[in-house]
Amino acid sequence: MPQELPVRALTDRLHRDLPEGRVVTDRAVLAGYAHDEAEWAPHALPVAMVRPRTAEEVRAVVLACLDHAAPVVPRGAGTGLSGGANAVDGAVVLSTEAMTAIRRIDPLERLAVVEPGVVNEDLRTACAAYDLWYPPDPASARWSTIGGNVATNAGGLCCVKYGVTRDYVLGLEFVTGTGELVRVGRRTAKGVAGYDLTSLMVGSEGTLGVITEVTLRLRPSRPPEHTVAGYFSSVVDAGRAVAAVAAAGVTPSALELIDRHCLQAVDAWKQMGLSADADVVLLGRTDAPGPAGQEEAEAMLRCFEGAGATWAARSTDPQEADALFEARRLAYPALERLGPVLTEDICVPKSAVPEMLGRIEAIAQRHDTLIANIAHAGDGNLHPLLITPPGDQAARERAQAAFHEIIAEALALGGTVTGEHGVGLLKRDGLRAELGPAVMALNRAVKDALDPRGLLNPGKVTGR
Repeated sequence: MPQELPVRALTDRLHRDLPEGRVVTDRAVLAGYAHDEAEWAPHALPVAMVRPRTAEEVRAVVLACLDHAAPVVPRGAGTGLSGGANAVDGAVVLSTEAMTAIRRIDPLERLAVVEPGVVNEDLRTACAAYDLWYPPDPASARWSTIGGNVATNAGGLCCVKYGVTRDYVLGLEFVTGTGELVRVGRRTAKGVAGYDLTSLMVGSEGTLGVITEVTLRLRPSRPPEHTVAGYFSSVVDAGRAVAAVAAAGVTPSALELIDRHCLQAVDAWKQMGLSADADVVLLGRTDAPGPAGQEEAEAMLRCFEGAGATWAARSTDPQEADALFEARRLAYPALERLGPVLTEDICVPKSAVPEMLGRIEAIAQRHDTLIANIAHAGDGNLHPLLITPPGDQAARERAQAAFHEIIAEALALGGTVTGEHGVGLLKRDGLRAELGPAVMALNRAVKDALDPRGLLNPGKVTGR
């Protein structure tokens, strides 16, 4: 009961300062906004959820929360896998889902200006009308939003060649932890004025500011891709093929790995018939123009065969090739149908991919845990998926132990605890192990400078 008066004062303030319909306090609705898709990451029921439509409305929410010492948890589409959008006690969840305007696509400057709630795939479709392309393409591109992609520095299938979200963010508008609406970055081809606060914001997971607008670099549309598929009897052999492609000097536009567990789950759901012939599928693509594309495809094919592929070929059927990559995108939701899935997101040097895949197999055996593997293998970004039977507490504890051991092995091989999903709640221990005390102190100093009250997405990343 003592909590009711402060909460009521906050919600009354939000209702007063925002247009009708923006503030939601229905507990059944709040439950759906309390967490993202990270399995077993802690969360609490927020006191309210707000759907602002403008930057000034976002600012009004932050100012109200500052006056009432209430945490603000920014949220995009809720597709995150690290607990980065999970609510904490007394929090207001600020959802950007209603901020969906594509404000500008400039063919001359090759840039787009968008609100944070724009869905990734919608932006890509809009750019295609101008013969332009926005490369970052996470597997959740059909649902995830640009704001969330920026918050986690999302990657995707083509980032092996074209980079991740940070490589395309030219500028940002955001509300700071002191309630100021600011702009950082540029729209010019060059610019080195001041510290690079734009890059600092990308990947900060809502702990340094609430994004209200994003200016993105675009590329010209690319040529049709050549696809190479290889079947392997083990993930280690497939990992050797990945290392061989890198050693051959080929930079594919995609190089994706899917193991038997994923293939069987996709087949059981969509009846695609992929698991009948392969234990592991490696999918490579090149979009080099003209004869160079054919040469790169042939080079990849040789690498697959040399690494022990049981079958490998260039695809001559675009529909067949697209179906194979669609299976890759379907792997995670297909596995979710089997039970709770704890999703890893480590990245190791390309030369260490075979060794890391072998260590993951050993960890699975050691902890008696089913671990499926999908990977942006071309840049060493691996996604082991730890699957447990529903309601099995002992299996959950084994999976969590395996999760932390995978992180430790990735660090031992010179890798990082997260390639694209973010730190959120699940990777905070791993982050401390990776960065060390001195660098963690620098991170916390940045957090304290931009969010001195510690109300923006508290507890995430640095723990503050």
